Amino acid sequence: MQPKGPIKGLIFDKDGTLFDFNATWGAVVRTLLVAEAGGDPALITSLAQALGYDLTHNRFHPGSVVIAEPTYVVAEVIAGLTAQTDLQALTDRMNEISARVPQVPAADLQVLMAQLRAQGHTLGVVTNDAESPAMRHLEDALIVDEMAFVAGYDSGFGAKPAPGQLLAFCKATGLDPAHCAMIGDSTHDLEAGQAAGMVCIGVLTGPASFDDLTPQADVVLNSIADLPDWLAFRRL
Repeated sequence: MQPKGPIKGLIFDKDGTLFDFNATWGAVVRTLLVAEAGGDPALITSLAQALGYDLTHNRFHPGSVVIAEPTYVVAEVIAGLTAQTDLQALTDRMNEISARVPQVPAADLQVLMAQLRAQGHTLGVVTNDAESPAMRHLEDALIVDEMAFVAGYDSGFGAKPAPGQLLAFCKATGLDPAHCAMIGDSTHDLEAGQAAGMVCIGVLTGPASFDDLTPQADVVLNSIADLPDWLAFRRL
């Protein structure tokens, strides 16, 4: 448990935190698997198993590689099973698809981010998605201007669970890691927060359960909509 102190910086994961993971990506990934497998039912099943994806319910298992790993890692898994040799072309194709996918917000993002900023918090987003689609999603949600820092796995700071992106946020904003919180839906997010010396806040808008997140979280909330109340309670 992190020592109690003022939280000045709030760092959000993107998929599963700002946006509901299964609601956004469930059907999209099924379409991707069908396309990359050329419609081959056996290969579709193999891809789904390797990616931790439930074809029956169009949902992800908590340990799915898609949840926490960078896009290029997911591409490597797909390429390994489909015998594709141009990994960069596959990664680019996946990033293009990602940028076009309408995101399902986990809360009223415009209202929430404006509220948190008005309370004096500095906001940022760190994601294992690529930076370009991440920026597109934040722009579409009309919250990109609320962010002091945005980093993807390809922004030059590494990817979670390593703390590089989080520490880059601190360097860019001048905030001490001890005065920041990492908010995410996966153990990768929380491991990164722990490694950076931050308060770790889990949310249940991704595939991970309360029990999955609790060992590494200072608190687990239903969604980021609960943040203002929790922050107010913490200040008491």
